[in-house]
Amino acid sequence: MKQYVLVHGGCHGAWCWYKVKPVLEASGHRVTVVDLTASGVNMSRVEEIQSLEDYTKPLLKVLESFGSDDKAILVAHSLGGPSVGLAADMFPSKISVAVFVTSFMPDITNPPSYTFEKCLESFTEEESSNMEFGTYGTHERPLTSVFLGTKFLAKYMYQLSPVEDFELAKMLVRVGPAITSNLTGTKSLTEEGYGSVARVYVTCGEDKSLTKEFQRWIIENFPVKEVMEIKDADHMPMFSKPLELCDCLFKIANKYA
Repeated sequence: MKQYVLVHGGCHGAWCWYKVKPVLEASGHRVTVVDLTASGVNMSRVEEIQSLEDYTKPLLKVLESFGSDDKAILVAHSLGGPSVGLAADMFPSKISVAVFVTSFMPDITNPPSYTFEKCLESFTEEESSNMEFGTYGTHERPLTSVFLGTKFLAKYMYQLSPVEDFELAKMLVRVGPAITSNLTGTKSLTEEGYGSVARVYVTCGEDKSLTKEFQRWIIENFPVKEVMEIKDADHMPMFSKPLELCDCLFKIANKYA
């Protein structure tokens, strides 16, 4: 029996794992799904998030609650990557492997915001126009919020997912923090913490949000132990290819946990 901890992407919540959780549990594994701060049913507001640690606090509490011998397979989707990186940096002994599913995986030389900010730079005007950015924080330290518009969800994230899951997302997505260096600070995660944890990357072949080329660049930026691919998945493999994603997670558990 293995312990999985599943971390959602930006503007989403623990709800997005509803197809994956029962499949993993049916094989006898324990599964914890986390709502990051101001996400899903977490009652905080985005304005309360002043740092990456603030955003990640619910995940850190889960790992704090584990016994000294408990080890988790920590799974990050999309913008959950920096939070999983921070958690691995703070609790490396409690993580058997960190899995990044078409995710903004941080490295140990740049700020944890680096891959997300690079992606924003590469977005076309059309892509950016379907994301709603806001500001909060102070004049000296402005922070950025982001909301994924319906067109962005439809065209770049859910284009191969069942229409019911797209409807669910339209009802449940919330404003979330953009993971910029103003939020994360400029210090990188550490080699002895996050850098010591085994990492696997799962690419999604039909992702139009984090393109295949961009996923490859993220992996080249900070090479991993293994790369797996879900060929026909969009940005939301937990909806478009849930069984294939579970198959990857079973294989990772057998090999690394």
